[in-house]
Amino acid sequence: MDIGNKIKLLRQKVGATQEQLGERLGVSAQSISKWETGVTMPDITLLPLLSGELGVSIDELFDLTTDQKLQRIEKRIDVEGDLPDEIFSEYESFLKIQLDEFDDRRKILSLLARLYHHRAESYLQKVSKYAREAILLAPEIKDCQWMLQKANGAAVWDWNCANHSEVIDFYKKVIDSDSATPQTPLPYYDIIDNLIADHRTKEAKEYLEKCQALPAHRPFLIPVYQAYITLAEYDAEKADRIMDAALSDFSDNAGFLFEKAQYHARKCEYQKAIEYYERSWEADSSPKPRFTDALEGIATIYEIMDDHEKASETYDRLIDCLKDEWGYRDDDAAVVEVKRKKQSILN
Repeated sequence: MDIGNKIKLLRQKVGATQEQLGERLGVSAQSISKWETGVTMPDITLLPLLSGELGVSIDELFDLTTDQKLQRIEKRIDVEGDLPDEIFSEYESFLKIQLDEFDDRRKILSLLARLYHHRAESYLQKVSKYAREAILLAPEIKDCQWMLQKANGAAVWDWNCANHSEVIDFYKKVIDSDSATPQTPLPYYDIIDNLIADHRTKEAKEYLEKCQALPAHRPFLIPVYQAYITLAEYDAEKADRIMDAALSDFSDNAGFLFEKAQYHARKCEYQKAIEYYERSWEADSSPKPRFTDALEGIATIYEIMDDHEKASETYDRLIDCLKDEWGYRDDDAAVVEVKRKKQSILN
């Protein structure tokens, strides 16, 4: 059913005339008539109010299939920085119903997680804003500092708060319960990351050895993890030798070049990090759109080095990639956030 007929039937169902519906929406009865006869379409800004007056969701108004609704949710999460409360509640209710009805339960769980994470991220931005303002006003009062750890990943000194034992135990269960053939290496990467962060190098070596035996593992990551494990054992010279030796085997591998850039960035070897981020960006032969992680790393390093001009130029490159390769518009959340970062260094 086309949207014009749907509006007419729903209007009649709620017992409203064209004049009454138009008055509630702030448009003329003639506009309602044009919608219902298919001459024009309602303005997108009126859809939330229109659907509310007709007693249906926006998706129901357009007669979308379940797959189309899921695609709509996914796309909106990607491009919007903050979902209105009514839209968030609509998506939340729909996804919870689909947990019992949709064939691919994993997909619904993933979308629910993304929906809640999207809401959490929007609130964390507010946490960061107000906590920072409070700290600036009274740096001697320690009540907002911990909020920056939650909102921005600020360092936590207390080991009992900073360790990753709970996450490590979770990924042990994931690995033990993976009955697929062949096993995926992804949870191995996750557990090794967290073991290295906690300097639990003996266990990290054990899981790296198991990971290396999996057919689907990425070979270039093995020397990378060996180097990080060695760094966690406080032998930087040996770690450097491992990375340099691997470079001869993976000199054209964009993934390895990116990891080598990450390695140097973590060691505060910023010029080398920029060099390998750039090499990774140029070597990325995957179909476009390309991930922007390398450019983000370069921009961050230039900010750390107080080279605001080059940081700004890199943010421009990042924006161009988001618009040209990803198809984002100027008002989409990803572009808005990069523009915000660029503006913050120019002020």
